[in-house]
Amino acid sequence: MYDPTRLAALVAVAEAGSITRAAARLGYTAPALSQQLAKLEREAGAALLVRHHRGARLTAAGELLAGRARRVLDELDQARHELAQLAGLSGGRLRVGTFTTAGIHLLPPVLSAFRRAHPEVELAVADHEPPGGIAAVAAGEVDLALTHAYEPGPVAPPPVGVFVDPVLVEELVLVTSVGHRLAEGTGRLPVGELAGRPLISSAPTHPPRRGVESALANAGATPAVVCESPGYALVCALVSAGLGVAVVPEMVASMAAAPLSVRRLEPASFRRTISVVHRGERSSAAAATLLALLRSGFGRGGTAGPANRPSTG
Repeated sequence: MYDPTRLAALVAVAEAGSITRAAARLGYTAPALSQQLAKLEREAGAALLVRHHRGARLTAAGELLAGRARRVLDELDQARHELAQLAGLSGGRLRVGTFTTAGIHLLPPVLSAFRRAHPEVELAVADHEPPGGIAAVAAGEVDLALTHAYEPGPVAPPPVGVFVDPVLVEELVLVTSVGHRLAEGTGRLPVGELAGRPLISSAPTHPPRRGVESALANAGATPAVVCESPGYALVCALVSAGLGVAVVPEMVASMAAAPLSVRRLEPASFRRTISVVHRGERSSAAAATLLALLRSGFGRGGTAGPANRPSTG
């Protein structure tokens, strides 16, 4: 069965004539949309696109699938509209909390799908750096929120009446400047190899990162720069400039604007779990609908694929 999100991506490319323009229309980054299309091609067992210097065009197989996809998507939109009328999603407001990485790379296409199905619902998005999103849902400040937790590290139980459902698990990877010695090789790098290496220490006082920072310190990694911001854009820029190496989520590494080399670590137990926080049966119809879209969009408890930026030596 084809994923409707990927079918929508194919139709968008067919109409826009390029992956970049289609990504902007759907609220994706171009690399993220390319990944969705690559998965669709694997599902279809055929090449669906031909890329050229001015954009992309559909192959015969792509045209055939896009034609069918338009009918499927039209039927799904109609079903969502009818269900929304039954569920009372003809107005009101949906308040969503998110952290930076998810707000940039994960949430926009899901909110875009929600808006297409329920245009009368007002959307409000607020920044709640983890674990603040959990408290915001508990206090009724937002209807649901995206949060994360790192391994190694402690995870506090949520308040009574608040539920935290994992939707995506990704490894933490080592990022270095291009040409760095630690980027050489294709196998996993033992964490012990970071002993004595200058490390960009990412928000060491930030609750979700404390366990990771402690594990790196125990492995002998020496902080060279302490970056107090929980956002990763600055960390990646400092790494790219050669001020040290860093351990970041693979999604951050694959989407970084600065040129980096990426290498997986051994053990593979350094991970980040992204979850959606909600109030269960007490959730509004709009919140329950977005929760379903988040689960289907990310895959409950799924594991992120490999960082799509290859290591370079």
